[in-house]
Amino acid sequence: MPESIGISERLQRLFSLVPEGIELVAVSKFHPVEQIREAYDAGQRIFGESRVQELLEKIPLLPADISWHFIGHLQTNKVRPLIGKCALIESVDSGRLLKIIDEESARKGCITRVLLQVHVAAEETKFGFSPDELRDFFRSRGFESLTNTHISGLMAMATNTDDVDMVRGDFAAVASLFREMREIAPDLRGFETLSMGMTGDWPIAVEEGATMIRVGSAIFGPR
Repeated sequence: MPESIGISERLQRLFSLVPEGIELVAVSKFHPVEQIREAYDAGQRIFGESRVQELLEKIPLLPADISWHFIGHLQTNKVRPLIGKCALIESVDSGRLLKIIDEESARKGCITRVLLQVHVAAEETKFGFSPDELRDFFRSRGFESLTNTHISGLMAMATNTDDVDMVRGDFAAVASLFREMREIAPDLRGFETLSMGMTGDWPIAVEEGATMIRVGSAIFGPR
């Protein structure tokens, strides 16, 4: 897409392409407040950040009705300042992190919505529960011990490759896990979000069952 096209134009194009019912997270990490405001003025309301300090600095400078999602790797020592500041933590990648989020949420007297990050990609650098760890957590009903955290679904990234079949296979595997967890724990209410797909592969993710996509450069342009 030509770089001369502005954020508003990119967003309107994206709005016309994304199917109804799919939530769009604008990945605003590393982008200035002015650009986020431009996207907000064009109608976008959900923004994704990956660094706690950057998120906390941006929140007071932007409209209060923005729904902030934390989408980066969350270190356990950064949990406390994040709690109560975002609508959804998409990147809960371990049982230990989940426990700390729950404890801090109870301490602050709030309910924190989270997605469990699943690792299916070929790269070792990706974080997340393995499929078997996820199954064990749900079969043992680990979510029942949570008092102030609500598991709203799953999040994943596909392998970083130009191999479309591999990407599709990754998304299909996560969608299958999502359905499996719903069968294992049909009483877990609100477990409805499947966040997968980014600028280069979101159409494939949607075809495979994503309900939420995370798009950055197609909105804000290359960094």
